[in-house]
Amino acid sequence: MPYVKRDEQGRIIAVNLEPGEGLAELQSTSPELMEFMRQVGLEQGSLQESDMRLVRVLEDLIDLLIDRDVIRFTDLPLPAQEKLMERRSLRQTLGALNLLGGANETI
Repeated sequence: MPYVKRDEQGRIIAVNLEPGEGLAELQSTSPELMEFMRQVGLEQGSLQESDMRLVRVLEDLIDLLIDRDVIRFTDLPLPAQEKLMERRSLRQTLGALNLLGGANETI
């Protein structure tokens, strides 16, 4: 059974799988709980989608700085180099487009 915390208006503001202070038990099939989970999922999905778009902008910015000899790829820490190479490889495999070229991308 999930346990929920409510605000002053009685709306669910948190869900926990364990009982605790200030938490009330609620049926897992409760429409109110389902709506809360849907809203949280949508907000989380929007944030993650925004993060992924920003990651791509940062990748393109790094590529631009390297192309213009502002930085060298080897100036980046090794973990950053590995992550960038992995993403470049994945994008090539998936046939992704370059955002700086003006094309839209969904990856």
